[in-house]
Amino acid sequence: MAHFVLEIGVEEMPARFLPALEAELASRLDQALTDARLAHGLVRAAVTPRRLVVEAEDVAPLQAVEEVEVLGPPAAVAWDAQGELTKAGLGFARSQSVEPHALYRVTTAKGEYAAARKTTGGGLAGDILAEAASSILKTLSFPKRMQWVGKEWSFGRPVRWLLALLDEAVVPVRFAQLVADRFTWGHRVLGPGPWSVPHARDFRRILEEQGAVILDPAARRAAIIEQGNAAAQAVGGTVAWRDDLLAEVVGLVESPCAVLGSFDASYLEIPQEVLLTSMQAHQKSFGVRGEDGALVPYFLAVANIRSTRPQTVRAGWERVLRARLEDARFFWRTDLAADFAAWNAKLENVTFLGPLGSMADKTRRLERILDVLDAHAVVSGEDTLAAARRAAQLCKADLVSAMVYEFGELQGIMGGIYARRKGEPDAVALAIREHYLPLGPDTPVPASLAGAMLALADKADTLVGAFGLGMIPTGAADPYALRRASLGIIRILLEHELRVPLSTLLQAAYCAYGDGIAWKLAPEKAQARLMDFFGQRLKAYWAGQGMDTLTLDAALAVGFDDVVDTGRRVRALQAAVGTPDFEPAALTFKRVANIVRKSGAEAAAHVDPGLLEAGAETELWAALEAWEPRFASACAQGDYGALFPLLAELRPAVDHFFDSVMVLTDHPGQRANRLAMLSRILHQVGQVADFTRFQV
Repeated sequence: MAHFVLEIGVEEMPARFLPALEAELASRLDQALTDARLAHGLVRAAVTPRRLVVEAEDVAPLQAVEEVEVLGPPAAVAWDAQGELTKAGLGFARSQSVEPHALYRVTTAKGEYAAARKTTGGGLAGDILAEAASSILKTLSFPKRMQWVGKEWSFGRPVRWLLALLDEAVVPVRFAQLVADRFTWGHRVLGPGPWSVPHARDFRRILEEQGAVILDPAARRAAIIEQGNAAAQAVGGTVAWRDDLLAEVVGLVESPCAVLGSFDASYLEIPQEVLLTSMQAHQKSFGVRGEDGALVPYFLAVANIRSTRPQTVRAGWERVLRARLEDARFFWRTDLAADFAAWNAKLENVTFLGPLGSMADKTRRLERILDVLDAHAVVSGEDTLAAARRAAQLCKADLVSAMVYEFGELQGIMGGIYARRKGEPDAVALAIREHYLPLGPDTPVPASLAGAMLALADKADTLVGAFGLGMIPTGAADPYALRRASLGIIRILLEHELRVPLSTLLQAAYCAYGDGIAWKLAPEKAQARLMDFFGQRLKAYWAGQGMDTLTLDAALAVGFDDVVDTGRRVRALQAAVGTPDFEPAALTFKRVANIVRKSGAEAAAHVDPGLLEAGAETELWAALEAWEPRFASACAQGDYGALFPLLAELRPAVDHFFDSVMVLTDHPGQRANRLAMLSRILHQVGQVADFTRFQV
């Protein structure tokens, strides 16, 4: 069995492109070989800034041979009345490369047809690999593509060489006027090459030993961590590793070399958040912490070269970082000399979003929204409300600070730091720091209740304003991060178990705007669109946690205003779906819902016991009278786990009723009475889920 390797040499590819390309290359080649019926073993990919590599082990020399039956024209068309092949029959034989006498008749469900047996497969592995690789190269996915050989060819970055080997043989992969050969290029400085690769299994060894390239990202990551930890330990510290930055650095180097630099200890007066941002965002470097967890005056950089003059490399990193830190210290001292009143005054001239007023207007709206949340008993205690209100007044002030002007990613964080330094209570400072959270699906929500309330108000204000102006996300376009804002509200409500209705929160945000806004959508229409938007986000959120789509459709169809309560219903429904009694119960109550809705009966209508006939009808009424209070009580208490056994308890009486009684009888009184009884059942069951959404 043979070994195949394909290398695409490129100009430096952005680090953020690489992980997805690595996964796509492996899956695409594996699928292409499977589709081509070419037996193979493990397919793996590896990427560096200058090369994309995919390998397949144990590749069979030939494509699997398969005999297939091919149907042609109807027999009446393929043969004439004398049994001779017609032009249509002869044409079918030629198209399948078989002798005319090899055609035969096949009877199918649609009639009798001409058929032929033909053998497919047996193609050479090299030919199949060349075609598959060329096709993959043309259709690889990139966030952005570049053209460099006319408009015909595009790729994430210009392609400079191709290597493709099946054992010793070159596979003629073609792309962008290039034809693959057996030469690879190594590290630009440490082993530029070109290097001839005699056998596919020699590729990795030659690339590492002669080209000085560590091909596997996991190996580069391990080397960076090992070198970095050793360098930090030498000065009595530990590296402040950050996974997302480490992943980026891995994608920036082919031969990593850790460089431990230092800076003047006087810069430690700057908050550690600023120090780390200066190192991480601008220098792609990591901070170093001492035994007490505080930053020490060192940083770890990763160079893409093992220099013979490491002190020169280190000095370069230190010089650039020193300039950054000097700026940061200037901003820090400037901001400490300012006060919140002056910053808030400047907010009057900072536009929030077009017709929605200034950032100062936004802070005043946040206070009004908090008052509504307090009125609905969401905020517990005067201290929490007072902290949230004060934080609302100050939470946007840092937007006009010198530090946030330079480091925009520190908004909120610097506001909290400045609040604490300027004498505000810790609860206020923490709420300011937290009010932008969560920043994404995997980042934490505000830990404090005041911060959670302020975050809810801030996100609701943005959502309501944007939807009112018709700025509704479509497809992948979401310039105002409204999906993130809605998901943030959902997560805050769930993780803090806040029972504030979504409609209350959104209505409070609309009312906070007052009458001076020229809305493009009427508030009622915008709020309806916004609630639908939240429904989609809730479904996506729980589906991402493994919840079944039909279960979510059924649960959300009956309402989701109380997100916490909806979450309890969803979990209980998901647990019930897997039980043996669920499908029969779902089928029964789906039938109840269909009959009631098609008849137009009123929910929970009056039932006249005097019109009930003895037998199944009176038995159902007796069971319903005993069942209904218990079911309603469990619903009111949110004890959804108890509801599904109750549904199973009522189901036999309902099934017996359907088997024995004509619901839509010609007698108007009995018909209405029977529909009223079913409406009573649906009124209770419909608080839990819409059973018509289940495919049973």
